[in-house]
Amino acid sequence: MAILLSSVTGVNGTAIATNAVENTPIVEAASAQILSQKNSQSKSAAATTSVETYVRAYFEETPILAEVARCESRFRQHGKDGEVLRGMMVDDDLGVMQINDYFHGKTADKLGLDLHTLEGNLAYAKYLYEKQGLQPWSASAPCWDK
Repeated sequence: MAILLSSVTGVNGTAIATNAVENTPIVEAASAQILSQKNSQSKSAAATTSVETYVRAYFEETPILAEVARCESRFRQHGKDGEVLRGMMVDDDLGVMQINDYFHGKTADKLGLDLHTLEGNLAYAKYLYEKQGLQPWSASAPCWDK
C-alpha cells in the first residue's frame, strides 16, 4: 500500500509528514493501521512502512536516529496486541526508540512527553540524543554503527 506524502508545519515549526490524499498526519494513519491490521502480516508490513516513513522524516537531520529505530524496534511503536511495544530483554524499554521508562519516564513527564505515543517517544529520543549522544542505544550499536 503506497501513501502519498505531503508535509505541513506542526507545533514548534517542525515538518509533519501527512497523507496527501486524506491530509491526515502519518502518525495517526500509522497508529490506526497498526491497530486495525494487527492480525494480517502483509497489512502489518504496510503499517510499519508508514511508521518508518514518519520516523525517517522526523529524524531527517539526524538520520542515525532512524537507524537506531530500525535496530531497536524495526520501526514498530506498537506490538501485535496494539499496546506500546516493550523490550524483549527489558520490559521498561518502550516504543519505536525503546526508551527506558524507569530511567527516563520522570524526565519525559516533566517535558510533557508521553513515551507511549510515537510523537512523545521520538521527541524524547531527540532530547536524549542532544544530551547524551548515541550512548543510551550503545547496546544496539553493532546493528546501526556500520
